[in-house]
Amino acid sequence: MIESEIKIPVPDLTPIRHRLEQAGGRRLADALLETNILFDTADGELAGSGRVLRLRRIGDRRVMTYKDRATMNGAVKQRREIELDIGSVERMTELLGALGFAPSIRYQKWRESWHWSAIRVELDHTPMGDFVELEGDADRLEDAARRLGLEPGNAVAGSYIELWIEHRRRRPDAGRDMVFE
Repeated sequence: MIESEIKIPVPDLTPIRHRLEQAGGRRLADALLETNILFDTADGELAGSGRVLRLRRIGDRRVMTYKDRATMNGAVKQRREIELDIGSVERMTELLGALGFAPSIRYQKWRESWHWSAIRVELDHTPMGDFVELEGDADRLEDAARRLGLEPGNAVAGSYIELWIEHRRRRPDAGRDMVFE
């Protein structure tokens, strides 16, 4: 599947949550802690080519995801995504290790999920700040962002890891992994 999204940093998620409620949005899940582990080869082949191999824990769910290199069309980031549920993080880590992949970095976020106007809206609280992600039909995302009071021109192209690396340049005391203390 092709994932289309806009990611916009915000100073506070509360106003967006209120706008979603007022616009008839439906909360799919209260905020859950997501823990993500990215895997790569020893020489960083995946990261160097803009691809992602991710193992995610969110609640009772365990998910393995592969993402191709992203392309930008205005504020909208698009890329192929392959995702599957798995049973055991430990066994998948063992399998990936046998294939030459090792954990490269971890990141966490508290994610609250909404559905509104055929758009999935994720309210993410991370160790470096808050973000709103809108996912859905690429042609509708910028308008949906504006209707929620967000400016598509403020969208960021980077992944959370790329944003974390920038954050660490400004804050050398930040840890290697983007995790809550």
